[in-house]
This record gives sequence, C-alpha cells and structure tokens, in this order.
Amino acid sequence: MESKRYKNCLQQIRSRATDVVDEKTGLVVKKESWKDLYVHVASKNNFPTAAGLASSAAGFACLVYALAHLMGAKESYEGEFSTIARLGSGSACRSLYGGFVKWNMGKEDDGSDSIATQIVKKDHWKDLVIIIAVVSSRQKETSSTAGMQTSVKTSPLLQHRAQSVVPKRMVEMEEAIMKRDFATFAKLTCADSNQFHATCLDTSPPIFYMNDTSRRLIGLVEKWNASEGTPQAAYTFDAGPNAVLFAPDDKVARSLLQRILYLFPPASDADISRYVVGDQSIMELAGIKTIDDIEALPTPSEWSGIDIPRTKGELGYLICSRPGQGAIVLEDSAALLDDATGFPGQ
Repeated sequence: MESKRYKNCLQQIRSRATDVVDEKTGLVVKKESWKDLYVHVASKNNFPTAAGLASSAAGFACLVYALAHLMGAKESYEGEFSTIARLGSGSACRSLYGGFVKWNMGKEDDGSDSIATQIVKKDHWKDLVIIIAVVSSRQKETSSTAGMQTSVKTSPLLQHRAQSVVPKRMVEMEEAIMKRDFATFAKLTCADSNQFHATCLDTSPPIFYMNDTSRRLIGLVEKWNASEGTPQAAYTFDAGPNAVLFAPDDKVARSLLQRILYLFPPASDADISRYVVGDQSIMELAGIKTIDDIEALPTPSEWSGIDIPRTKGELGYLICSRPGQGAIVLEDSAALLDDATGFPGQ
C-alpha cells in the first residue's frame, strides 16, 4: 500500500484496536497482534469516482468504519474516528454519520478537535428529496486536494470566505435545518456553491470545475424559483461539473424531475431504467415509464415562448435519493472479498 493517506488511517485504527473473537471460528486476535496482520481492502462505488461527488469521502469513511469494526477499535472521545477519516479525505469525517452533519474547524494545533458532529438524524427531514445530475463521470483535471491547496495560496476571496462568510453561514444553515426551513436552506445552499466556484475562478491559475451543462442546470433552478417567487429547488456543485439538487418534498421533486427530463432528455435509444436510478418513487409520481413519456412532457410554464435547446444525451444519468444513514455493516452476502480466499470475488 503506497498511499500515505491509507497508511495513516490504518495505523491510527491499529493503535486503538482491542482483543477480538471471531464469532464463526472462535479465533482470538490479540490487540497487539493487529500491527503484524495484513489487511486486504476492496472498495466499490455505485457513483462516479473523482468527479466531484465526494467519492473519496465515501471511500475513506467506509474504510475507517470497516477497520474499526474489524479490529474492535474504541474511541477515546466521541467523534475521534471522524478525525481519523479526515486523514484520508477531509469530507470523509462527515460521511461517517447519517442525516445532516457539520465539520467543526477546531482550534487545537494537532487537529484533535476538528471533528464531525451530527446535527440531526436522517429522519428529521425525511421529506427532503435529492436528485443528482451526473453531467460527467470523467475524472476531473484538478483534484479537490490540489485545487484547495492552490486556492489557499493564491485566492484573496478564499481568505474572506473563510474568515467572514462561512462562520455566519454555518450558524444560519444549522438553524434552517433544525426548522426544516427550505427557503433559507435553498438560498444558503445555492449562494455557498456559487461563492465556492467564484473562489475557484479567483485562484491562480483559475480552476474550472463546472461546464456549460452545469450552468444550464443552475439556470433551470434559478428561472423556476424566480417564476414562483420562492425557492422550489436548490443546487450545489462540489469540485466537479455534477449537480446535487434538492426539493422539499415529493410533489416538488416530481416537478423538478419533469423539468430536468424536459430540458435534458436521454438519447432516443437510452434505457430509461439506467437513465434515472436510485429511489424510483419520484419517477412513478412523475408518471415517467418510457422515453415516449419524456417526449410528451409539456414545456414548463417559466420557459413558455422561449426556444430552449434540448440536446438528447447531454446528461449522463440521474440519481434520485434522500438523506442517508451513514456508514453501516452489510450482510456477508454483500462482501466484495471471497470469505475463503480473502481476495476479490467474482
């Protein structure tokens, strides 16, 4: 294992390991033995890797959680495992938990108090719907880590953002989540995404994560929100061109999905079951079963009288989801490694 990030996570979990008894075989592994044992890791994403959808956050959160479970590791204080996941990927600290999670900056030089804490569990805002528009699965040219390091060195806007904007916005966002105030949540989400990408442009040399399709998705949401006089949906883009869109409930999510499919229809020969994946309940509410159903969608009222470009196949695909539950241990049948050999299964 060459990656320093993987090694750091493994070393930290090993140092917190305890005696473990295998439930199937009765084999006992002493805590001092873990440092001499090898670990075979197999990882798989069901969404694009290194494309701005937090694949590294999911991967390292899963790695730390799985290693801790395997080695019987114990936290010496609440949230300690999140500081270990952060050694692999900053955002991984938040991915350990479900619902809504915040990353506390902390003040200690060793970073021990820079931990993630859960604001509320996933069921707190169970009506919230998330639609991810995968614009491109291609690996981005500038990694999140490299981009942030360059921005820290060269962007004056980043310094202003970190010192004056983010602290206040964090308080406002947490309050909006607690109150399930979608209007405030949407305004803060869109504004923060836009300022993040303004920071990328303020970096020298500038970093371009979004593309024309990304900007068309922003236009879709902004035009709809403006026509209704209050936020119907929200968008955010991480370090990539792919959009994460939010709707406050199933009814609005249905309208959002219909608008996305109207403006970004799949190719004529596309498999609709692969074009919209994940939670299928929104597709059912939208009345979409076939490509013909998409072709028959009416023009959204806010686009009436406007010649809208509808390029088939412009989007890769859509993922419908809801707030999740964080890291969990799956059944043995879902394992990526063969139980007998320890190597990846077929």
